[in-house]
Amino acid sequence: MAPRASWKGYLRLSLVSCPVRLYPATSTSDRITFNQLHKDTHNRINMKPVDPELGLVERSDLVKGYEYEDKKYILIEDSDLESVKIESNHTMNIEAFVEEETVDVIYRDAPYYLAPDGAMAEETFIVLREALRRTGKLAIARLVLSSRERVVTIGPRETGMFVCTLRNPNEVRRTADYFGNIPVGNPDPEMLELAEALIKQKVTVFDPKNYEDRYEAALMKMIREKLKGHKPIIAAAPERGNVINLMDALKASLSQAKPPAPSKSKAKVEPAAPQTAKTAATKRAPAKSAAKKKA
Repeated sequence: MAPRASWKGYLRLSLVSCPVRLYPATSTSDRITFNQLHKDTHNRINMKPVDPELGLVERSDLVKGYEYEDKKYILIEDSDLESVKIESNHTMNIEAFVEEETVDVIYRDAPYYLAPDGAMAEETFIVLREALRRTGKLAIARLVLSSRERVVTIGPRETGMFVCTLRNPNEVRRTADYFGNIPVGNPDPEMLELAEALIKQKVTVFDPKNYEDRYEAALMKMIREKLKGHKPIIAAAPERGNVINLMDALKASLSQAKPPAPSKSKAKVEPAAPQTAKTAATKRAPAKSAAKKKA
């Protein structure tokens, strides 16, 4: 069964246009989710709308309201929303082209795939796709998704195109609110060199298969055990150990670090145990006992 398009319309550049379909590029349907049940009956709980004066109400009696002041609303009818018609309802009009690196990653939101809608659209679609590929640019356009106009970027991806919605500037928080009190600082040159060397040892090619969601996997394992009638095994948290000097930690990490295996996608590297006062004392114990024997 073919995937269902979340938007259908026209991709237009100046006087050139072609019908296209937009598909979500990601899915969360495989994520583990939980339902709320009553603790005694184990029946699934229904969330019903409640009016403070009337109690339970029917969903058919609900209307949309915009809060323009505290606890003051203006009612919005479906006809009001229908009257707000803009071109991007059915047309993805390309307004400009930019360098990809100029689009800050913090503004990138939801990813989509764009494909031609029918064989008649393929020639125009391919011309626009290859023009973007050759110039190395991203197109900036607008379209309406879920009753809201979104600014998007469009770029080539394999035989199709990749669309990414962009967050509105007022949705992005200022870094000064979080980083303002962090000093620029001048790190110790030796420690900086050790940190850079440690980074070089761990450089690899990114493969998402190597970074599975371990919590999700542990959840599924626990659920399967419960289905068998077994009690879930709760792993104890690792012992934290004592904090050691930053310079010593960098040197120890550098000596213990091993380059990642690029070919084995599921290779697991056991992390080195942190050096604590207890482990250090254990290592020194044999030397002490040997000294006694010699005496």
